[in-house]
Formats: sequence, C-alpha cells, structure tokens
Amino acid sequence: MSTWVILAFVIYMIFMLGIGIITARKNKSSDDYFLGGRNLGGWVTALSAQASDMSGWMLMGLPGCVYAFGANQAWIAIGLLIGTILNWVIVAGRLRRYTIKAGNAMTIPEYLNNRFRDKHNILITISAIVIVIFFVVYSASAFASGGKLFASITKMDYHQALIVGAVVILIYTFLGGFLAVCTTDFVQGMMMLVGVLAVPILVVIVLGTGNIVPNLVNSGLNVDAKDYLNIFMQDGKPISGISIASQLAWGLGYCGMPHILVRFMAVRDEKELAKSKKVAIVWVLISLVLACVIGVLGRAYLYPMVLSNEGAQYENVYIEMIKKLFMTDYALPFIGGLLLCGILAAIMSTADSQLLVSSSAVANDLFKGVFFKKLKDKQVLFIARATVFVVAIIAIVIAWNPNSSIMNLVSDAWAGLGSAFGPAILMSLYWKRMNLAGAAAGMASGGLTVIIWDYIKCCTLDGVHVTPATYTGVYSLLVGFIVSLVFIVVVSLATPKASDEIMQEFEDVKNGNVNA
Repeated sequence: MSTWVILAFVIYMIFMLGIGIITARKNKSSDDYFLGGRNLGGWVTALSAQASDMSGWMLMGLPGCVYAFGANQAWIAIGLLIGTILNWVIVAGRLRRYTIKAGNAMTIPEYLNNRFRDKHNILITISAIVIVIFFVVYSASAFASGGKLFASITKMDYHQALIVGAVVILIYTFLGGFLAVCTTDFVQGMMMLVGVLAVPILVVIVLGTGNIVPNLVNSGLNVDAKDYLNIFMQDGKPISGISIASQLAWGLGYCGMPHILVRFMAVRDEKELAKSKKVAIVWVLISLVLACVIGVLGRAYLYPMVLSNEGAQYENVYIEMIKKLFMTDYALPFIGGLLLCGILAAIMSTADSQLLVSSSAVANDLFKGVFFKKLKDKQVLFIARATVFVVAIIAIVIAWNPNSSIMNLVSDAWAGLGSAFGPAILMSLYWKRMNLAGAAAGMASGGLTVIIWDYIKCCTLDGVHVTPATYTGVYSLLVGFIVSLVFIVVVSLATPKASDEIMQEFEDVKNGNVNA
C-alpha cells in the first residue's frame, strides 16, 4: 500500500491523540469527564450524537448488506432516519430538562434512579449490567471494523490491526473523557460526511451512468437487476411485512441508546439544542441515503471483482471503492488515505462513546452510587479509566475472530440497549403514572427478551436447532421493545402510584418549570 495512505492514517491518529491530551487538562471533576460540564455547542452536540451512532456499520455494514442482498436493505436506513427525527423531536429537550430537575443527573442510570427516587439502587444496578453487557458487544463491532479496515489497506495481520486501532481509541478516551470524545466526534462526523458525498459522485463520473445497470447484470446477481434495485423485492419475491417491520424497528432503538442520549444532557442550553436538531437530521438523511447508494454503485463499479459472503467480505465494499478510485483511476493516494480515515472516524466515534458510557456506568453509578458513596472525584476518575481499559480488552477478545460480522454484532447490541432503555426512557418522560416497579420490570424484561430471542436455541428449522430470531425472522428489538412496554404499563398499574413529590416534578418538567 502507498506510503501516502499510511502517512494520512498516521497524521489522523496523531491528531486524535493530540485532542485527547489537550482536553485531559480540562477535566477538573467527574462531571467534566462524564458530561463535559454541560457546555457543548449545537454543532458539536449534533455531530457528536450522530457520529457516535453511525459507527463503522454505516460505511461498512450497511453498504455491504445493500451490495450483497439488494436495495431492500434500505428499510433499515429508513427506520433509523425516522428514529433519529423522533428522538430529537420528542426525547432530546424533555430529557435534558428532566435530568437537570432530577438531581442534575450525569448519566442515564443516575437519571432513572433520581426520577423514581430509587433508594435501593435497583435501577442503577440493572442499568449498569445492561450497559456493560451490550456495550462490550457494541465496542467489539467497532474494533472488528477497525481490524478489517487496517488489514485491508496494509499488509498488517487482522489481529495486529485490531490491537492498533483499539489502542488509539483507548488512549484518547482514557485521557480526555467526554470532551475529548465529543471534540473528536465533531471532526470525525465531518470526515464521514465528506466521504459519503465524494465517493459516489466520483464513481458515477468514472463509471458513467450508462454502465451501472449492465455491470450489475454481469456481477453475478441472484435476481434480476430490477428486483435488486427494488426496495419492495427480496430474493426475487415481494418482501414480507415481517422483514419490513423488523428493519424499520431499528429506529426504535434510538430512544434507548445511552451514548446518544447523554449528548442531549450535555448541551449548553435549549437554543443550542434546537440548532443541533436541524444539523443532526440533515446529516443523518444525507449519510444514510448515500450509504445505501454506495452499496449499489459498489457492485457496478468494482465489477469484475465480486466480494463474497465468506467472512462477510462484502462489508469491505466502501474500502475497495476508495482503493480503486484513488490508487488506480485518479492516482491520488493521500486523498484516498484521508477518505479511508473517514471509515476510521466512523469506527472511533462510536467506540470511544461506548467505552465512556460503560466507564460512567461502573464508576459513577455502581461504585459511587451503590457500593462506595463517599468516593472522592479522583477515585471515581481512576475507576472510570480502569473500566475503559477492561471493557476494551473484553471487546478485543470478542472481535478476535476475523470472520465476525459487523452488522450482526451491532444488531445484537442495538437490540439489547434499545429494548432495555427505550421504553423506560420514553415512558419516564411522558407517562406520569409510571413508577419504580414498572421501570425495573420493563428494563429487566426488555434486556432478557433480547438475550433469549437472539441466543437461546429453542426451535427447530429444517432439522436444526435455532433461536427464535432465526426461526421467525423477527428482529429481537421489536419483540423486546413491546415486551418491555407491556411490563412497564402492567406492573405500574398493579402497584401503588409514585409519591406526590415525584408527580409534581413530572408536572414541572412538562410545563417547563426547570432552570435549564
């Protein structure tokens, strides 16, 4: 690989590490480390929230699925777009106000604990367990993306590449905390946007519009090109309602993602939040549409190269497009290296957020909130940084298999977090009657449902024992979300109402009586 590409990567990683070192000096307390002192601007909040969401799966997993299986995979993108809009419109503002009203909570577990006056720390304990379990898997998907990227563009072994990427992410997250994460996310979000805009445009120029369909036809499709390009067709047949519902259900996960929700809590004020909403929605719309376009164009542009299903090789489509564009067609390797850094940016922007949220759940919520309430700030910071290291190690172990599917890892983690936290967050913001028992039942049932649905083999399909997810084709997030909602409502109604104090606090937030 060209030394210019390597140089681009080195410069980029040094820049990210520099941000971590500089922002580390600004961390005077745990509040600074976990929430940046609630002082984020609108643009940083927007791009940080969306970049931390749209991980390597947006530039590798989603285009790869479209490349391999056709335009019907775009229903995932549609669901995520709808979910993004609703999250910014109905969750962001009220969550920010409520976290301030509820004891100036710094984390989602702390918010839930304060919201329901949980003296026994039941919600914090459940939250921390859910976060650590599913964020380890989520982080593994990011590290796997990084390993595949480095292995594809260098002569480095996958395992060596995995460790290099993880170490860089680990260092600046370890040092800089939330401010470092959000600052790097802003840069990374801009790089991702440039990449998804530039590559499709240049590919169309080089390929020519008249060659797209013929190349698709010749690329070994299992279906007609028209069916491949039709979002309502799957494997040559009309797509099922179950498949559409399962893909759209990805959007439900947004209101339960702690690493996204914490951005709403950290923004400077409501005016900046309104600005963030507009920027975020436009960014997501452009990025998701073009990610799907990249999958289709990649099939036509890379022909006669055909990326196989073995080891989820098709998830490298965007990488291979950049390599061909800037190493062969345009011979601009340094520019190609910078665009490949956009993929690294997508990976890093999510992994750093996941590591930070995991560390806050363990250090601030469990250790300080439950076990050792008299811990000093320095001790909390030490535990937080130690947790970042431990979670990263476990994630590396999970991602060690080079054939790991990025999309599958993300899917499992997204479902678990969305089912456990999504209904609880929504109902806590908008249903006055919800109580502590309902919240605990909903969170526990949602997380357990996903684990059972995705991992417990209890059905038989063609003589093989499979999970309910494989047998039915229904995404676990859809099932877990519904189960959690039912448990919240039923248990809350079956148990006593919350105190007058909690009821009044709800009304204050609803009416905007918060000093925010």
